[in-house]
Amino acid sequence: DPAATLEDLARTAGLDRLPRRIEGFDISTIGGRHAVGSMVVFVDGRPEKADYRRFRVRTVPGADDYAMMYEVLKRRFSRGPAGATGNAGRAFPPLPDLLLVDGGKGQLQVALTVLKELGLGGVAAIALAKERDGTVRKPGTVDRGEDRVYLPRRREPVYLSRRPAVLFLLQQIRDEAHRFAIAYHRRLKTQADFRSALDAVAGVGGKRRCDLLSFFGSAGGIAAASVEELQKVPGIGPETALKIRRHFNPGE
Repeated sequence: DPAATLEDLARTAGLDRLPRRIEGFDISTIGGRHAVGSMVVFVDGRPEKADYRRFRVRTVPGADDYAMMYEVLKRRFSRGPAGATGNAGRAFPPLPDLLLVDGGKGQLQVALTVLKELGLGGVAAIALAKERDGTVRKPGTVDRGEDRVYLPRRREPVYLSRRPAVLFLLQQIRDEAHRFAIAYHRRLKTQADFRSALDAVAGVGGKRRCDLLSFFGSAGGIAAASVEELQKVPGIGPETALKIRRHFNPGE
């Protein structure tokens, strides 16, 4: 029962109202490159995918997860419930009842700091973190430590093994935010790698790279395009189109 689960979550987290709208945030980066943040939304315990948002981290050099989370949260919540538009000109959705960040005390403190700075006392925040038991594992093996929840003004984390429905909901939100962030991160990395590959094609400069990506919509679309299709892009003549085609399809 979603309503019962939300009521149990409200009691567990000490909320003064039912968390009908929950937003989950995650950061994805490899060594600080192509760092992105994700925002997923669950309403009454179910995903509200039309309200999902992605963020490219703009101001943080290197791999500082706390600073990245701060930037993403500040940008989202600075816009407020009616706020300015975000990705693709879409307006940001209403403020959530509950904010969930992936991480422990540090990430929770970042969230609380942003909410305090913006005067958003009506938004509650918690963090969900995977417990580490210190065991050295082989590469590729899964850490099956138990998830724990960090709450404001509470020193020790809360374990939800006796509240499986609540734990499952929070894990769903955390995992969805992680999946959404990873997908965006991979997309940006693929596009960046593809731009680098296009650098090796004589006659394809910065403007033409942008025109190609804009026309075909993705790096894969360019690689799959025929010589005739490539020539539909302004500024791409038969010779350049043939070079691009041969560059990405050397076996032809």
